[in-house]
Amino acid sequence: MEKHQHHDHSRMNHDKTDHSKMDHGPGSHSGHNPAHGQMGHDHHKMMIADFRKRFWTTLALTIPILFLSPMIQDFFGYEFLLPGNPYFLFGLSTIVYFYGGWPFLKGFWSEIKQGAPGMMTLISMAISVAYFYSTATVFGLKGQDFFWELSTLIAIMLLGHWIEMKSVLGASKALQLLVSMMPAEAHRVKGETIEDIPLEAVLKDDIILVKPGEKVPADGTIVEGSSYLNESMLTGESKPVKKEKKDKVIGGSVNGNSTLKIKVEHTGKDSYLNKVITMVEEAQKTKSKMQNLSDRAAKWLTYIALTIGFGTLAVWLALGFPFVYALERMVTVMVIACPHALGLAIPLVVAISTAVSAQNGLLIRNRTAFEESRKISALLFDKTGTLTKGDFGVTRIQSVDDNYSQDEVLRLASALEQSSEHPIAVGIIKKAQEEKVTIPNPLNFHAITGKGVEATVEDKPVKVVSPGFLRDNNIPIPKDAYSDAAETVVFVLIEEKLAGYIALADEIRSESQEAIQVFKKNDIKVLMATGDNEKTARAVSEKLGLDGYYAEVLPHEKVEIVEELQRKGEFVAMTGDGVNDAPALAKANVGIAVGSGTDVAAETADIILVNSNPKDIANLILFGKATYNKMIQNLIWATAYNVVAIPLAAGVLYSSGFVMGPAVGAVFMSLSTIIVAINAQLLRRKIGR
Repeated sequence: MEKHQHHDHSRMNHDKTDHSKMDHGPGSHSGHNPAHGQMGHDHHKMMIADFRKRFWTTLALTIPILFLSPMIQDFFGYEFLLPGNPYFLFGLSTIVYFYGGWPFLKGFWSEIKQGAPGMMTLISMAISVAYFYSTATVFGLKGQDFFWELSTLIAIMLLGHWIEMKSVLGASKALQLLVSMMPAEAHRVKGETIEDIPLEAVLKDDIILVKPGEKVPADGTIVEGSSYLNESMLTGESKPVKKEKKDKVIGGSVNGNSTLKIKVEHTGKDSYLNKVITMVEEAQKTKSKMQNLSDRAAKWLTYIALTIGFGTLAVWLALGFPFVYALERMVTVMVIACPHALGLAIPLVVAISTAVSAQNGLLIRNRTAFEESRKISALLFDKTGTLTKGDFGVTRIQSVDDNYSQDEVLRLASALEQSSEHPIAVGIIKKAQEEKVTIPNPLNFHAITGKGVEATVEDKPVKVVSPGFLRDNNIPIPKDAYSDAAETVVFVLIEEKLAGYIALADEIRSESQEAIQVFKKNDIKVLMATGDNEKTARAVSEKLGLDGYYAEVLPHEKVEIVEELQRKGEFVAMTGDGVNDAPALAKANVGIAVGSGTDVAAETADIILVNSNPKDIANLILFGKATYNKMIQNLIWATAYNVVAIPLAAGVLYSSGFVMGPAVGAVFMSLSTIIVAINAQLLRRKIGR
């Protein structure tokens, strides 16, 4: 059994790097924090909008081009020629070529400068050859124009790139969301007065007032007051933690129902949350990106198409054929090599798998990780909110006195707990509300120090107490009171007699057991890393039959666990829901956020589980396999088609009397695209169950 313990939640031994100052509040302007990826993020959005605009404009122009093209009219057997029809087609196609084709022409120069020709080079060569050859036919060269081919190719390519870019938007939001966890202002105590100051003006040793329900603005030590703080988004601890004078608090945690005064210890770059931000930033930068298969296929297709295209021209000229005939052969080769099918092979599968997955509770943000989910060999779960529900809920209510039913035990206990902020009280009240219990009002309410609460309810003295109170008063604890080491049990006394008890725990999801069996069938190791204590972690691990667990883990330790598993050769998927999981989600081969968690976990992850259901991760792996197979099938089809069609277009069967004309070549190329599209649609049947 693997364990990894750490006890000081307020400490980070991660001070090796001096990172430039980061600000937190929305009003801050200094430092680099407000701009965390913001410019790149906006640029990406602008590029998506640009592709969308170019696509719709091109599509609008493609419709009249198709309608007026002689080749299309011959094919469908109708005739509609405007006066000056070729010039009209030339004018529309010129707009399509320069406006719609601009991103590809620009991409072509970029690829050539980098010495890495790929999809952009091939698209640019195809549209340029089609455009200039077709233009020459308008102004006197003998032959047929390819304007319809040019416009449909550009429209499909723009659509493919638009779909592709939309699927990767959002990676730079993670750090902005981390920053938004901090409040914009703090209440500084100056003698008898309290002043509201911007967060960046908070200094070390300032005394800060934190009101009930507010976020703690900086790391520090409590100098006055006590309260329960919710640190779950930072440490993963499911229960609100009681903090008293001299206890340390973490910036970004949420205060309970009491007012606190805090002496500031860490601000800016030294704060716990900022170190989490830095880790997310670093993990995202080091994330490997699998080179796109279609780019590699396009690169080789570019070399092959250019070689065969110019080779065709040279061979036909050498054989003594007229230049116009040799040029037509070359253009046919280039048009057939146009990667309509190749351009759609990947983006279309991605679009369909993304849509169908979303209907099945999976939101895909990083398609590379989604495709690679088939390789997962180790799954690291965060416990709180993933394997468990993340709420301190009632698991059992038991009556030990025939005079009081289970409902009565709950009703009387909830009367005492309604005025308490304790997480146990919150759990009991929640259960009472679920059961639609009418909660009576207590009289003479007061706390029994460290042992529970007591009051008079409906003229009966009622106590809700800890097992320690029973031991002190020699009241025997029922044998079956403790069924699970992870449970907390409180006892209800009515008129000084034990009436029953209520057990509470961060409940294990009913789906977790089933999901873990699926992973084991697929030879995937299941491990758990949690900020919760050793006892709770062990109980959950044993109940679910996990392969190992790590207890009391801090954010940087989760990253270390992921790295350690990766060093052992595991392909690691990490699931989580809190800020504490964000760096590990970014570092893992596949990061999976559960939807009930924080926005930042979702933005750092590659895949988001909408329903927070661990069974969806099993679906994810099956979806990933089906999607990857479809991509491979489409790439094989798109390239195999070219392998057969390009030699035919070049005229290898000329001696036997068969020469593929440009029109036939174009139809076959369109057919190839349709087959790829239909094959992608079949994916719905594979994963849409």
